[in-house]
Amino acid sequence: MQDNFLVYAEKGIDYGVMGLLVLMSVVTVWLFIERMMFYASIRSSDYEHRDTLEMDLTDNISVISTIGSNAPYVGLLGTVLGIMLTFYTMGDAGAVDAKKIMTGLALALKATAMGLVVAMPAIVAYSILLRKVEKILTVFDVAQDKKSN
Repeated sequence: MQDNFLVYAEKGIDYGVMGLLVLMSVVTVWLFIERMMFYASIRSSDYEHRDTLEMDLTDNISVISTIGSNAPYVGLLGTVLGIMLTFYTMGDAGAVDAKKIMTGLALALKATAMGLVVAMPAIVAYSILLRKVEKILTVFDVAQDKKSN
């Protein structure tokens, strides 16, 4: 009975954390593509106020930033839970098997690696989008200055 619990706990941690990280990655890619398509189709001349344009341009990019900053923590949570499960298994068995310990720790660390794999492209995507926003707003400001002169 106890062995079944450990198997389910291990699978739950693995699928739960990895599933959440995959979901975060898919959301990042989807929002990045959506924003790039929006930026390609936007006409700043349709806007009268800079603030309205900026609100439309920055819509959803904070989600990408949040994913980029929190993905390592989700991975770290998976690692901590995996290490706890490894230690629990060791204590329950009553014997120290170095092979099982190292295998358990290595599998636990994959969650941290996956968190970093999700975070790094998300931060790059956020930076790219922020730069696009700056460029579009600069074009808007230049056009507004020309109108007023």
